[in-house]
Amino acid sequence: MRKHRTAALAAATFLLVAGAGIVTAPAAHAGVPGSTRAGDRNCDFDGDGHDDVLVGAPGATVDGRPAAGLVTVQYGSPRGIGTGTGTGAGRAAVLSQNTPGVPGAAETGDAFGKAVATGDLDGDGYDDAIVGAPGEDIGTTVDSGGAVILWGSPKGLVGSRSQWVDSLLGPAAGARFGSAFAAARFTAESPGDQLIVLDRRYVEWHRFAPAPQPGAAREDRAAPLIRTSPNSPQADADPPRELVAKSLTTGDHDGDGFADLVVGGVTAGAEPGHGWSWYLSGGRDALTFERELRGGPATASGDIDGDGYDDLVTGEPHSPDDGGESMTGGLVGVYLGGPQGPAGVDGVGTPPRWWTQDSPGVPGASERGDGWGSDLSVADTNGDGYADVAIGAPGEDIGSVADAGTVTLLRGTPAGATGSGARSWTQDSSSVPGAVERGDRFGTQVRLFDTDGDGRFGLLAAAPGENTGDGHVWVFPGAPGGPTAVGSWTYAAGSLGASSVDARFGEAIDE
Repeated sequence: MRKHRTAALAAATFLLVAGAGIVTAPAAHAGVPGSTRAGDRNCDFDGDGHDDVLVGAPGATVDGRPAAGLVTVQYGSPRGIGTGTGTGAGRAAVLSQNTPGVPGAAETGDAFGKAVATGDLDGDGYDDAIVGAPGEDIGTTVDSGGAVILWGSPKGLVGSRSQWVDSLLGPAAGARFGSAFAAARFTAESPGDQLIVLDRRYVEWHRFAPAPQPGAAREDRAAPLIRTSPNSPQADADPPRELVAKSLTTGDHDGDGFADLVVGGVTAGAEPGHGWSWYLSGGRDALTFERELRGGPATASGDIDGDGYDDLVTGEPHSPDDGGESMTGGLVGVYLGGPQGPAGVDGVGTPPRWWTQDSPGVPGASERGDGWGSDLSVADTNGDGYADVAIGAPGEDIGSVADAGTVTLLRGTPAGATGSGARSWTQDSSSVPGAVERGDRFGTQVRLFDTDGDGRFGLLAAAPGENTGDGHVWVFPGAPGGPTAVGSWTYAAGSLGASSVDARFGEAIDE
């Protein structure tokens, strides 16, 4: 449990803009995570120029407390990542709420690591890790939720000086603050990236001022951005459609140099369960709601057509039949960015291109329960200048094995995504270690990564159901043609010295 700390409420009005204290970004600000531009991938915790990998295991037992949760960090190097056991290279660490210096304590059901994200929140040149504990009880308020910021440093992520964040609105039972995060420089208000946090009431906007002195906490200036519950008070720019928010992504979709925010979710109210998203544009002075977009709840961003504007990808793994096209197997939409951002229901911009497993060139077939589009990642895997799209389908049946899971990769082109040259992998694919098993849910999380800095993005694919809930992550190395199963390997929380039993390792991987 945790006593609720008083939030800094000076800016906690129902506004989208703080309005004062506009500053210029430092030359080394972390950029726009989610973008495929090399300088904008903000997951370098030790500042050595190599991407690092942050993985959550929210079911892990810590000091005898089930589902207290933990995270692992694997540091990139010229030889990539490893587990410290002779496979691959690089160093790694395990962090929990029992790590010295981390606020709070590991408690049953906290689910620390259920959501993770990264960004340089204090503008010091070292990227920081944000870790959600949506099951955290605050006082006697159950599942109010919270988050921990692990500040980056020359040593990487350490527990010392880490900072607790909870809702500026105070604790609420079942709010599950910290269910999703995004960090990017949405406005010029602060020198570093700004943090967006999701709970069941609001999307909140947190901005951190640099520490006034070494070892001091960074000031957290926060405001509610958009309400996610009809029972919450109205915010200034709430969109008209009632949405159960599930995910957040960022990218510079309109090319103005500031990050935009997309909140992905599913509809509530009279026609529940359909994927929709909200698009908010960043700018020097404001983060502003622009329009609704069909598609969600999964979201990702990157420059698929190579025109300098980040594009938006939405995944709708489960949608009710609506009398039209069946989407029960999963539906992925690709919105091309432009000066006005991605298209909307009002006809602004280029309309989306919709993809299923029945689309030309896409491996497999669309079947009820596949969950195609449950998770997404976007990056240029073969160095041709066009970002590719990794798509997880954890509900895919392999033969008679239910929910074994699969991952698909669509290629980027000047015209957007294409099924030509698309590839897919399962645990039954040649050179992939392991075997398909019921309930593995391979592809629950996907991430395209380049931890050795050679410009060739590999693929991480998580199966949190592996070994009846222990969870594993598969590493597909980068190659000239993109990720390859040749030389692929797998690891679990136990490979890094943490508890593996029912850990659900890989349920969250930083994008």
